[in-house]
Amino acid sequence: MNLLGSTKHLRKIVAPYEKSSVWRSVWQMFNTFAPLFILWYVAYLSLSVSYWLTLPLTAITAGLLVRVFIIFHDCCHGSFFANRRANEIVGTIAGILTCCPLNQWRYSHSMHHATNGNLDRRGTGDIRTLTVQEYLALPFYKRMGYRIYRNPFVLFGLGPIYIFLFEYRFNRKDAKIKERLNTYIVNAGIVAAAGLLCWAFGWQAFLLIQGPTFLISGIAGFWLFYVQHQFEHSYFEKNENWNYVDAALQGSSFYKLPKVLQWFTGNIGYHHIHHLSPRVPNYYLERTHDENEMLQSDHPITLFTSLRSFRFRIWDEHRKQLMGFGYIKRFKLEQSKGGGA
Repeated sequence: MNLLGSTKHLRKIVAPYEKSSVWRSVWQMFNTFAPLFILWYVAYLSLSVSYWLTLPLTAITAGLLVRVFIIFHDCCHGSFFANRRANEIVGTIAGILTCCPLNQWRYSHSMHHATNGNLDRRGTGDIRTLTVQEYLALPFYKRMGYRIYRNPFVLFGLGPIYIFLFEYRFNRKDAKIKERLNTYIVNAGIVAAAGLLCWAFGWQAFLLIQGPTFLISGIAGFWLFYVQHQFEHSYFEKNENWNYVDAALQGSSFYKLPKVLQWFTGNIGYHHIHHLSPRVPNYYLERTHDENEMLQSDHPITLFTSLRSFRFRIWDEHRKQLMGFGYIKRFKLEQSKGGGA
């Protein structure tokens, strides 16, 4: 089947799942926001018993915050509600809870969808990934900078803190007035919410609960985004060979998680389907997968096998796979012997 025919056929397959359901969306909001607020208060009450009791509660609260982010994510795509204004309102509220400005993130994430796996259009809304040749062409200090950036402690530890707490507080240079205003509204909402919680429960209690909740949810969110595109046989091509369908189905993973984690992550493990059609609401992703054999991945990534992604750092254009930094020496040796990669 040619690419155009394949694209039209796939569009026909996913079209029935692209319509949101008001009652499903409202129910998901209720079973996410309500337990989030209740559990946060229970975590506060547990402080008077033992902080060792509080910490596990903050971990569950963090899971619910990840689920809030999935709602935010769907609102950015306009898939959570059919009504645009409803997506804007719910998305902005979810953005306050997750420290993400709706319009700013919508722009960068739309760029990510439009350029995922395109070696000539990288740089917005993605994990920086160099090819072997690009890495070797860099001066020493930039190579070290890239190695530091790809270090798990930096990427998953410092990364969420910098991105969510600092970078998202400022508008990008070319942002239009609507995007700028939304960032200001979200920033004001974050300050107001934090101030209200500090006034009601005390700043020490706020930090003891919100600190680990934010950190755990941030690490989990970064890991999900990372493993959804940073797996061994992912997809990266030059612009002339790149196409949207292959980038979606080959360059986005099917992360097969245990059911409880699938619930907390809002089915985002079906990421290949999400990239094929961002208009499919998160609560229909599993059904879209299960009811269409053509969309069922032969090589799902499991919780255990996803740990291999920690070692993937650099893309080899000849092997068409992600490699670790240890591969660089072998590549240079093969090149010096004239064997190629």
